[in-house]
Amino acid sequence: MAPQLEIQIIAVIVAVACALPGTFLVLRKMSMMSDSITHTILLGIVLAFFVTHDLSSPFLILGAALMGVVTVWLTELLSRTRLLAEDAAIGVVFPLLFSIAIILITRYAGAVHLDTDSVLLGELAFAPFDRMIVGGVDIGAKAIYTTGVLLLINLAAITLFFKELKLATFDSMLAAVVGFSPALVHYGLMTLVSLTTVGAFQAVGSVLVVAFMIGPPVTAYLLTDDLKRMLLLSGAIGAVNGILGYQLAALLDVSIAGSMAVVTGLVFLVVFVFAPHRGLISALRRRSNQKIEFAKATLFHLSNHENSEEEAAEAGIDTIQVHLRWTPEFTAKIMRSLEHEGNIRLIDGLARLTDEGRQTSIRNYNTLFSR
Repeated sequence: MAPQLEIQIIAVIVAVACALPGTFLVLRKMSMMSDSITHTILLGIVLAFFVTHDLSSPFLILGAALMGVVTVWLTELLSRTRLLAEDAAIGVVFPLLFSIAIILITRYAGAVHLDTDSVLLGELAFAPFDRMIVGGVDIGAKAIYTTGVLLLINLAAITLFFKELKLATFDSMLAAVVGFSPALVHYGLMTLVSLTTVGAFQAVGSVLVVAFMIGPPVTAYLLTDDLKRMLLLSGAIGAVNGILGYQLAALLDVSIAGSMAVVTGLVFLVVFVFAPHRGLISALRRRSNQKIEFAKATLFHLSNHENSEEEAAEAGIDTIQVHLRWTPEFTAKIMRSLEHEGNIRLIDGLARLTDEGRQTSIRNYNTLFSR
């Protein structure tokens, strides 16, 4: 298998594996927790290495996963005091634990290959050099299998506990009432996030892990309200980002991980602007329409000025413009729209309600006071 193909396969597997638990982090408003965990697990790796003195020991993965859970526990311990918000607690715990790891590496493990730069940035280009040999046969890059197992674990866990995760995410009180333990579900999810981070960051680095864990889910969040569809979209978007990122890196001869992170950000930006219902353009158009509809509804108070000629003068276009502090252009636009809909007639500079306009005014009044 060509190294270029192996790199893209690894990127796709990692992207999907990260996007699955990342979806629940986004929905729980815990996106920055992934950034915290991707850095603090380095301390778990360092401490486990000091115990085992073996960089290939599986206890390094265990130590890193446990440190991820410790990070979550410490953060929540601080935020529960109500003296710190959760983001502030993350800002305290994350630099503290990560800095301890850096100090320990530079002081006691300077001669050991625990490269903080590769941990942070990663380099997918090197992944095909670490081969999986079974019975003397080369069956491909080791990262394909390690991240593949990680993806299967995430798929199995989310499939088996989908109902619990969904309920604890959207209504933790109801989850407790029906017999689920929100705390157990929460720490189970955080353990899954820690394992995913540990399994992926060696191949792609912590920056790309965060990009894949948060970028695709927030992009999918702008496109759907359905949780299952959001999970599927997150995985698909992550996979596409990985492939496009590699192609861009090959074209420009730049960092593969960096290119994938950039593509992830650009795809989010495009969806953020053009999403059909939650995009920026859609929101601005909806806000503009709401402003127009509110302005049109406001003018139905003209029915209050039809009792006498003196009151009818209040329905003058110039008077309405002054009283409501509208610009001449906006006033003309509203008047044209109401006239086109048959709700008013413009007579000698006065706006008069038609029979249809009076009926509309009554319906609006009844709707307003029936709520």
